[in-house]
Amino acid sequence: MKILKTNIDAMDYYIFIPYIMLSVIGIIMVYSASSNIATQIGGSPTGYLIRQSMFVVFSLIIVLICLCGQNMFVRNGRVLFIFWAAMFIGLIWLKAFGHSVNGAAGWIPIGPLHIQPAETAKVYIILVMSNILANHENELINNEKTKVITHSIFVFVMLGLILIQPDLGGTIINALIFIVIIFASGMNWKGATLISSSMIVGGWIILKTALFIFRNGSSNYQVQRILAYGDPFRYEQGIGHQLVNSYYALSNGGIFGVGLGNSIQKTGYLPEPNTDFIMSVISEELGLVGVLLILSLLFIIIVKAFQLGIRSNNTYDTLVSYGIGTYLLVQSYFNIGGVIGLLPITGVTFPFISYGGSSMLTLALCIGMLLVISAKQKIQRKHKLN
Repeated sequence: MKILKTNIDAMDYYIFIPYIMLSVIGIIMVYSASSNIATQIGGSPTGYLIRQSMFVVFSLIIVLICLCGQNMFVRNGRVLFIFWAAMFIGLIWLKAFGHSVNGAAGWIPIGPLHIQPAETAKVYIILVMSNILANHENELINNEKTKVITHSIFVFVMLGLILIQPDLGGTIINALIFIVIIFASGMNWKGATLISSSMIVGGWIILKTALFIFRNGSSNYQVQRILAYGDPFRYEQGIGHQLVNSYYALSNGGIFGVGLGNSIQKTGYLPEPNTDFIMSVISEELGLVGVLLILSLLFIIIVKAFQLGIRSNNTYDTLVSYGIGTYLLVQSYFNIGGVIGLLPITGVTFPFISYGGSSMLTLALCIGMLLVISAKQKIQRKHKLN
């Protein structure tokens, strides 16, 4: 309890307050975006609202648990191996028995919660790579990469399993987190480039081999998404309808929006309005002003994450901070990029706003770790002044 009180007293409100505000906005917008589709399928209009509220409450509990320690539990090698084994089994199960949507299976139902291994993998990569590189810092200084490469094989295997689902968007985000942590670790650029390039080439070979073996048509769906990205209005009645209706939502919203709850596109035109395309609904209902508010709050957390990494004199804390900052930045960029047509649609959710238990609980762990790192730095500065 003493550690909890100390960390709360040193709370970084530039991280905590934006997190709370984004979570509350997410609850409101999930309800607004989902009430209509829930009614259409015979469910309760408040079903998604209740579940998302529960996810936020559970996420706050995770943040509180993080504040009770110093992030040491997640550095335990046995815990990290169990984490990896659980995701390995889950990804194998998904490929073999999971229900496919648009050519990919992504969720494992466990009661009211649907676990998404590709989502939790992001935190695993941050934790395990930060731990490996921090523990073998001396070897890296002496240009010895054998142990790092050996330990990284677990990450390569997991990325390969995510890729063959196939979940290309999740794989790219996880890979980018891995690459940023590798380059931020102090490893010489030749070694970092070699490891990163080997991972990319290996991933491409795994995907091509898997598609040849399974022949489930998912590659055709990926090609169709790219075609729709190039000319969505040409495929408006087919694969392009997602992006076209997102454009309509953006156009309807303008600067100030049509008002909370008044979106037209969420009533059956936009697919997944409460997850992948929730920012389209927000743009239509709250306008550019609402979107900029959300992006500003998220930007504050991302800047703080990278700032903590720069200021830290602890390699592990530095890499964790960089990893979390990269996770939030890339995830939000992929979602917004898909919504506005800057990138092909990848089915990536928006942090803190989109509906989803896996996402909220994973992000809560990230926020908890950032708050602990920030509190540690604040306490250290205080001791130096004294």
